[in-house]
Amino acid sequence: MRKISGVLMAGAVAAALAGCSSDGAGGGGKGDGSYTVGIANFTLSGPYFIGMDKAIKAQAKKKDVEIVSTDAGGDAAKLASNVEDLLSKNVDAVIVSGGPLESAPAVLNSIKAAGKPAVLVDRKFRSGTYSSWIGPDNEAIGKQNGQFLAQHLPKGGTVAIVKGGPADNSIGLDRTKGVKAALSQAFGIKLVEAPDFGDWSTDGGLKVMESLLASHPDISAVACENDAMCLGAQRAVKDAGRQDKIVLAGVDGQTEALKAILDGTNYLVTGLNDADQIGSLGLDRTVDILDGKKTEKDTVVPSPRVTKENAEKYYDPEGNF
Repeated sequence: MRKISGVLMAGAVAAALAGCSSDGAGGGGKGDGSYTVGIANFTLSGPYFIGMDKAIKAQAKKKDVEIVSTDAGGDAAKLASNVEDLLSKNVDAVIVSGGPLESAPAVLNSIKAAGKPAVLVDRKFRSGTYSSWIGPDNEAIGKQNGQFLAQHLPKGGTVAIVKGGPADNSIGLDRTKGVKAALSQAFGIKLVEAPDFGDWSTDGGLKVMESLLASHPDISAVACENDAMCLGAQRAVKDAGRQDKIVLAGVDGQTEALKAILDGTNYLVTGLNDADQIGSLGLDRTVDILDGKKTEKDTVVPSPRVTKENAEKYYDPEGNF
């Protein structure tokens, strides 16, 4: 698929440069390639996490790995229960997609006690023992979006920030931190933050942006913590008839966002944090660990800036995300 093929090589390079580690929990599985891997999803309520789950399953099918996927519905206790259930089924490893969850000590402790590898995708928990993590540098993504907006607004302007929440979500905090760091050095830029969270959804972004437009008539640009919210914000801007005056910057590389960028709309830029790519790499990493290979502890996947000039390279309407 085009969106994956454009970044897999860069991801492999990043993995090669990452610090190697062999101290993760579990590893060195049966070594015969006949594996069953559990996916512990904290939530499947958004397109990003649904795409991640689908990408892991698609890659597993290519490698003849059996998958057992669970959804905790955003409940930490349910996530821990799901992991216990996966372990009772004697899965060989567990891939954890933590979504907005900051830590999951019960989950990681259970996997460690069972002697199984725990591979984290996208979200790296603040504490706990895991075998490997694959994900983005969120602050760097935010910074490159901020730099783009600064270049687009050489005479200054008001930039609105749409946050996903909750208040302690380190992924969103890092992205906004990066945006602010870049724009704080720019001429004439004023920042306004929405008081409410968009909950990482299109509908949430729409509602937050409607409120911002009502209270700040001078907005020149919008920086959203993910593409789903930014697509909602774009709709609000269009409904207000201000699409010729306000540009948008998102994060993730969601198919609909890439299409909006390709079509030359006011959605100008996103930072690639591709669920297809990270999910497939997460499955590959899990199999490598089970095969007894020495793997990286932490792998930062490159997140290139995507604009109209290069969006075709990453756009894949048949992808999972």
